[in-house]
Formats: sequence, structure tokens, C-alpha cells
Amino acid sequence: MYTTSDFRRGLRIEIDGTPYSIIEFEHHKPGKGAAITRCRLRNLVTGQITSPTMRSGEKVGTPDIEDKDGQFLFASGDTYTFMDPVSYEQYEITKEMLGESALFLVDGMNVSILFFQGKAVSVDLPNSVVLKITETEPAVKGDTATNATKKAKLSTGHVVHVPLFMKEGEMVKVDTRTGDYVERA
Repeated sequence: MYTTSDFRRGLRIEIDGTPYSIIEFEHHKPGKGAAITRCRLRNLVTGQITSPTMRSGEKVGTPDIEDKDGQFLFASGDTYTFMDPVSYEQYEITKEMLGESALFLVDGMNVSILFFQGKAVSVDLPNSVVLKITETEPAVKGDTATNATKKAKLSTGHVVHVPLFMKEGEMVKVDTRTGDYVERA
């Protein structure tokens, strides 16, 4: 069990049977009444962010979670299959549980799989991934590396803004946290 005085960024807690990760928190002592703690929490199963307020000293649970290394194998419809590289055990996670992360998965990619009560619930991707441009407007002579950008569709279906000189077939590095273009690969 944790109390509000144990809170720190990244701490994983359980409230009403749901695991959360603390994004940020603030202890607040109003002029009248008891101290409170304002939090921003990310639901580890759905990714949704909530902002509860708790009384100082309130207790929260310790979630039954575990992180394991894994490797992305393939997608079949809305189901994504991952494998434990040590035991070769396979885990399936639905597209809705992955959310935006599904747009950055590449066959053979090494990821960290989060398990809650023995069931795979989410995946942590590397900070960046290299993807191929499949569709974009053609490059025109005179296009330079300025702040001007154009849209490009990547091999996974994600659309990103790239510099004007980029063309189809080129590889780009994309930040998986924001979905933005980082650099040419």
C-alpha cells in the first residue's frame, strides 16, 4: 500500500482495481481544511488520463504488474501477436489496447510488454523507429531543407510531415511518443 506522501513521477498505483502511472502530482494545503493531493494519472490499460484529487494520507494499492521484454511478430486483423524471446511464449494484444502505438510497430521490433494480473495489456515502444515513405508528393528541383513540409504516408499507414526534399522509398526516423518526423535515416 502507498500513501499520498509516497507519490513520485512514474510510480505505478492501483485505484479501484485499475492500474495507473503517476504523470504529475501536487500537494496542496488550503487555508482551511485538510491537505489534499492533486494528481494526473495515466490508466495503464486504456491509456486514458484522469485527474483525481485525494486527501492527504489516503492509501492506494500496489498493482500486480510486470514488465517483460518481447518481440512483435505479426498483426492479424485487430489482434497483434508478440513473443517472449526467452520462453517463446506468444501474447496477443488488441488494437484498441495498443492505441496509437499500433502505427509504429514493425515486424521483429523489440518492445517492453506490460502485464497486469498475468495478462498482457500494453506495449512500450522504443523512443524512435525507422519507417519507409510509401506515398508523398514528388520532390521538385529547388526544394531545400527549410521549415517547409509536406505530408508523407509511411509503410505502417501513419502520416507524418517531412521536409520537401524527401521522396517515396526513402527511410525516415519517427519519434514514437509524438509521431513526428525526426530525421532522414
